[in-house]
Amino acid sequence: MATVGEPIGTAARSLEVTDHSAQRNLRTTRLRALDLRDSTSDESRHSGNRGTQDVDVRSGNRQGGRVAAFPETEAGDLKEVAETGRRICAAVERVIEGKADVVQLAVTVLLAEGHLLIEDVPGVGKTMLAKALAKAIDCSVRRIQFTPDLLPSDITGVSVFSQDTREFEFKPGPVFANIVVGDEINRASPKTQSALLESMEERQVTVDGETYKLAAPFMVVATQNPIEMEGTYPLPEAQRDRFTARLSMGYPSTAAELEMLDSHGSHEPLDDLEAVADAAEVSRAIELVRTVYVAPDVRRYTVDLVAATRTSSELRLGASPRATLHLLRAARAFAALDDRDYVLPDDVRTLTQPVLTHRLLINAEAQIARRTASEVLSDIVSRVAVPSSTSRPRGAAR
Repeated sequence: MATVGEPIGTAARSLEVTDHSAQRNLRTTRLRALDLRDSTSDESRHSGNRGTQDVDVRSGNRQGGRVAAFPETEAGDLKEVAETGRRICAAVERVIEGKADVVQLAVTVLLAEGHLLIEDVPGVGKTMLAKALAKAIDCSVRRIQFTPDLLPSDITGVSVFSQDTREFEFKPGPVFANIVVGDEINRASPKTQSALLESMEERQVTVDGETYKLAAPFMVVATQNPIEMEGTYPLPEAQRDRFTARLSMGYPSTAAELEMLDSHGSHEPLDDLEAVADAAEVSRAIELVRTVYVAPDVRRYTVDLVAATRTSSELRLGASPRATLHLLRAARAFAALDDRDYVLPDDVRTLTQPVLTHRLLINAEAQIARRTASEVLSDIVSRVAVPSSTSRPRGAAR
């Protein structure tokens, strides 16, 4: 201990000799403080003293009288998402004429980490859309033709005994791909349909007690025919709920059908389609879509819309919490494709029909009144108040 009048340097040397551990801790703390001060100063110089204004939204801690800034996604990063989406849309539209809104929705579901159910009458291009979307991306693609005799192991894979190694070896099924195209999914038995449940929700497959992770990105694009129901099995609600969106192709316009005769009459445009993005680009775009800002009022609006379906007197089954999450993810992807870093209420409203309708079940009274789930949902959307807060305030968390 230093006595009264003893030089401070002498006391410090005495402390260093008697307590090396405490001195090392003190020196480390001082060095960290200096590093933090220098890094904060550098950030302030590069951003116009932004470090004195922004808030660290993750911890809220202030260091050295300054506020540590949370690194926001650069505008150029989200422009990369919009550019990737435009390239994919343009490539698919060379095969699917006159359906720009349908193609955009399919790409939105892709960037929202979702799965797509294409439901329409025969011959309108359901499978063609799925194959064109898959071919526009340079990644692994597998096609499954669902039939009544298809088995779950035909999708997930099976363990086969090897005579050479005297052990069981796992042979992966077609679900082990980045994009899985399931044609006429409702022609397989419910047992076979359920083979996709784990992969669609958890991005993994369990066979014989072993769990295998699926590569990212992973998307299931399934088609089904709602008209011809002979020999088909309706999708269970648990599986329908796993599809982020359902869309209908619809018949093409006269001009689009004439153009189709020119482009498809002499050759197959799908054969000429080249990949315009790869799996890494799509994965990068998905990561950036997650950073799109959603204002608290828009989040509440999304929740209110979904909650209103659960209390409707015309529905016996409303949308699930998973539907809320899918709607929010799709709205983020929709905004990013529109070259915005924040979600508008109109994005949510636009996506309510494709994201929610296939999850709803109308009751007997609504059926007698010849009401459809789409009509009921439209009435619900019109009754829910739309928020006015949309844009992202400076430094706000996503």
